[in-house]
Amino acid sequence: MARTPAELAAARPGPPFEITVDGRPVTALPGQSLAAALWAAGILAWRTTRIGGRPRGAFCGIGQCYDCLATVNGRPNRRACLLPARAGDVVTTQEGHGRAEPDV
Repeated sequence: MARTPAELAAARPGPPFEITVDGRPVTALPGQSLAAALWAAGILAWRTTRIGGRPRGAFCGIGQCYDCLATVNGRPNRRACLLPARAGDVVTTQEGHGRAEPDV
């Protein structure tokens, strides 16, 4: 009999909620990191490298490698593996250095 990890741990998460990733709605659960919610939705990359524009997503999962950087709610360079998903979060793919354009 196949059982899910939530069943094995007897976890009873609260109701799912929605975040937006590059304009696309994604369902998340209370207690999930943004990286976990993205993985669950089949999104494996949400950053590109400065040189070459290669895709990156979660690598270490504990906030040490910085591969999981994303722009969250307009703030660049947020570590998706450490940041809890919150209802209404807006995540956008971070390109290159992630610095916001200067205000003129």
